[in-house]
Amino acid sequence: MTTVNSASATDVLDKYRLKSDEQPKSNELGKTAFLELMIAQLNNQSPTDPQDNSQWVAQLAQFSSVESLENLNTTVQSIAGNYRSSQALQASAMVGRDVLVATNMGYKTYSGQINGVAELPAGTSEAVVSVFNEVGELVRKISKGSQSGGDMNFAWDGKNERGETLPEGNYKVTVQARYSGKMTDVDTFLAANVDSVSIDSKGAVTLNLGGKGSVGISDVKQIY
Repeated sequence: MTTVNSASATDVLDKYRLKSDEQPKSNELGKTAFLELMIAQLNNQSPTDPQDNSQWVAQLAQFSSVESLENLNTTVQSIAGNYRSSQALQASAMVGRDVLVATNMGYKTYSGQINGVAELPAGTSEAVVSVFNEVGELVRKISKGSQSGGDMNFAWDGKNERGETLPEGNYKVTVQARYSGKMTDVDTFLAANVDSVSIDSKGAVTLNLGGKGSVGISDVKQIY
């Protein structure tokens, strides 16, 4: 029977036992602790009943597995860090550019316009873009005529029905298409300018959009 001297084993384990004022360690009982326990076991085995070869080989295999897992964890962490750095660099290149996000609220500067895309589930005989001001008044209706299914690009030049340039601010833009004889709302994506990029402690990238708040980079449909 294989035995381990209690004093020696305790000495080894004490190195990895948490003190009352210590925080848990991420590498607790890692490959170093495992190896030292193996050595302590060999040094203190019973002379009359030494550990047989099969047990020794099995423990070596366990040690190899622990070491491989630790090395794999280090490699994965390195890859994750490189990925976050690459993602942050790519996101920073988007500052100052327009992106399409799922919304029907757009911000218009005085001399600017609002661009967007509507997702049509199928071809339609009629598509209409409607623009409303902040108090809900219809200020412009743009007929797009018949359209095939898929993405339909549109733009509002910032003017009302009389051709007057409207003040800057937030405007609601909706798109409807005719299906089965009635006008139906379809998904709308509007362009917004990326003012800045934020990266949290976990590496998640957030785009801060002018007049629209913040969205995740995965919410972007298209980059202009």
